[in-house]
Amino acid sequence: MKPMRSVLFVPGHRGTWVEKALAAGADGVILDLEDSVPADLKDEARVEVARSVARLHETGSQAGVYVRVNALDTGIAGDDIAAVVVPGLDGLSLPKTFGPEDIIRFDALVTHFERKNGVEPGSVEFICNLETAEAYASCEQMAKASPRVATLFAGTARDADVSRSIGFQFTPEGLETLYLRSRAVLAARTAGLEFPLVGVWQDLADPDGARRFSEQNRELGFRGQVLIHPSHIAVANEVFSPSKSEVEFYEGMIAAFEEAEAAGAAAVLYEGMHVDYAHIKTAREVLAYSRLIAERGDAAAN
Repeated sequence: MKPMRSVLFVPGHRGTWVEKALAAGADGVILDLEDSVPADLKDEARVEVARSVARLHETGSQAGVYVRVNALDTGIAGDDIAAVVVPGLDGLSLPKTFGPEDIIRFDALVTHFERKNGVEPGSVEFICNLETAEAYASCEQMAKASPRVATLFAGTARDADVSRSIGFQFTPEGLETLYLRSRAVLAARTAGLEFPLVGVWQDLADPDGARRFSEQNRELGFRGQVLIHPSHIAVANEVFSPSKSEVEFYEGMIAAFEEAEAAGAAAVLYEGMHVDYAHIKTAREVLAYSRLIAERGDAAAN
């Protein structure tokens, strides 16, 4: 999976909004066929989403391109998949799942339509949305249910499916979902999924709250955030990127350790903290991730 610091929902029937999302700096988009599309526009939205995927593919966009299909129990998920599993699609965002069995069902549908639509077998990956009590209770199994699972998306939205299913009352501080989010990060990392996602922040009148939400989730281990408004893209991109001061700190740590190592020591005191091989592994991982983000940005610019 590509690292994505910011992933913006775009209503599927609003095709012209896709380029606007990318121009605003989003690392990825989720073209929505579910809750943001009126029932009588579903057919139109499928056609528009397929066009958008093809258009981005033809222009060589480096953004992650995903589609949120309708849930299995609606009976129309198969129609969605038949229409949008086309060359250029990175994956599907799977809503209102209840456990690993749902992931396996989606896998079977996608496998069929990859072959039918001329898409490389196994290339369409899954973002598993955790937005039911059952999904959170089985997220460890869901993360390993299919090779297509690329990440988990920890849903925490106010007054939405997840809060209704679990019964929590949303607060800006987020203590009511701290366990859920922590469990999702642990499940993702245990399954070898490097880029767990979280979201969404809904209060567009509270930019400070949006920043705190992003910062708190980065501290927990999330690598990116799903967004509902372009005004949050810049903040997410900033927060989920290693800062200049972090990069300089870890570069200095490595330099200090290598000097000590050359002198025969396996530990060094660096800016007041004990540093040994474990810390250097972390430092090198942070710097590698920073380079990965920078390289992706350079590729997008070209």
